[in-house]
This record gives sequence, C-alpha cells and structure tokens, in this order.
Amino acid sequence: MTEERVRVGVSEHVARVTLARPEKHNALDAAMFEAIVEAAERVAATTGVRAVVLHGEGPSFCSGLDVSSAFSAESGLDGATEPLRGPVPNRLQRAAYDWVTLPVPVVAAVHGNCLGAGLQIALAADIRIATPDARLSVMEVKWGLIPDISITRTLPRLVGIDVAKELTFTGRVFTGEEALGLGIVTRLAEDPLAAAQELAEEIAGRSPDAVRGAKRLFDESWNKPAEETLALEAAIQLQLMGSPNQLAAVVAGVTKQPPQFIDPS
Repeated sequence: MTEERVRVGVSEHVARVTLARPEKHNALDAAMFEAIVEAAERVAATTGVRAVVLHGEGPSFCSGLDVSSAFSAESGLDGATEPLRGPVPNRLQRAAYDWVTLPVPVVAAVHGNCLGAGLQIALAADIRIATPDARLSVMEVKWGLIPDISITRTLPRLVGIDVAKELTFTGRVFTGEEALGLGIVTRLAEDPLAAAQELAEEIAGRSPDAVRGAKRLFDESWNKPAEETLALEAAIQLQLMGSPNQLAAVVAGVTKQPPQFIDPS
C-alpha cells in the first residue's frame, strides 16, 4: 500500500478510505491510481467490513487528473492504460469500478472539487453525500478527451441520457446543490464525512448477508429483462431465508436486543 497516497482504517465494521494527497487536492497521478486500486483490494480482502466511507483529505474530494504530470512522457499513466484480462480493461478504470464491484456498500463524502476522474470515482460509490457548495464536473472534454474511468456503468444509472450528454459535452462545473436536483448526489450535508460515517455505521448494524444481497440485486438487475431480475430476487431471498444472519435479525427485532451477526468470510 502506498500509505502517503491512500489510507485505510477499519473500526466497528466500517472501513474508512482516505485519499491523502491534500496539497494537490488529491489529484490523480499513476501512484494515486495504484494506491486506490490497492485500497479497494485491501478492503475486499478484510473480513468483517460491512460498509465503506470514501473521502478526500484536505480541501477537496478529488480534483481529477494531475494535469502537471498526466500528459508527460514520465507520468506512468501509459502503463496504467495497458489492457488487463477480465471485464475491466485497465487499471485506471479499476480505481473507480472496484468500488462498484465491492460486495459491501460504499458511501462517498464529497466536498470541494470533485472533477473529471475524481467525479467518476465518487460516482462508483453506492451513495454520495455532498456539501451544497461542492464543485463537480465531467471535465474530460476540456482536455479533448472522453470520460473513461467506468462512467458508462454509473452516470447513466443516475440521470437521463440527455443530462449525461449535456454534462459531458460541456464539461461545465455544477454545485452539490444542483447535483442533488439532478440525482447525482444522494443528499447534502454541511459535514458530509460525519454524515457518511453515521450512515455507514447504521448500515453496518444490519445483517451483512442482507445488505450484500441487496447491493448485488440492484447492481446485477440493471437493464436486464423482468424474467431475469425476478428470478434473481427469488434466488437471493431463498439464500437468506432461514440463514443464521436472517434468524439473528428476527431475534433482534423481537427482543429489541442488538443483533449478533456472523460476517461473511
């Protein structure tokens, strides 16, 4: 783990992932991309994690590509775009998409600048809580590029395709308050990190099997026909019914006592 770039801490079943390059507004160079991928891998491999808080240290969540180095021959980003085996073509995309495929919910706390690739990382979270004055943008057109950090798997799920196109074609900056109206952020808070932590702790208090099953249900059923999505609902529910964690949830609900859940391995 590149500790100076990204920190991971786990407490009470909640993993806190901190983008830790505050002097650069957490701008993304090759080392930062690599550290984010490693952080996602570490969280995925840690037994007992039931929810994740993803945030940026300092004045911004993430200001996007570190343009001072991104387009230089020495940036190291060329290697990061080399093809990988499997469903994700390159490691740049994994920095965002790994949060989509993480089996537990991810809550992003957005403040300051959340631009370009930084926005795409935030979009990969299941839930986004932002300050009203946060600055967001699908900014890649400014550099003559398209957004390619897995945005096709995130933004069109949240907004109409016309809105996605307008934001991408113009690269305009919009506020957290407008993002709420567009459906890009879930809700606003003056202290999004505290709000994200509180929400993650609430999620962590639920059955980890049920929460993981719900995330899988919504993620896998997007754009599939009714026959497949209804079958998936039934299959996941059948796995949950009568399982130790489902019974523990029932006991807790009846007795009003804290539930005793078993974390998936």
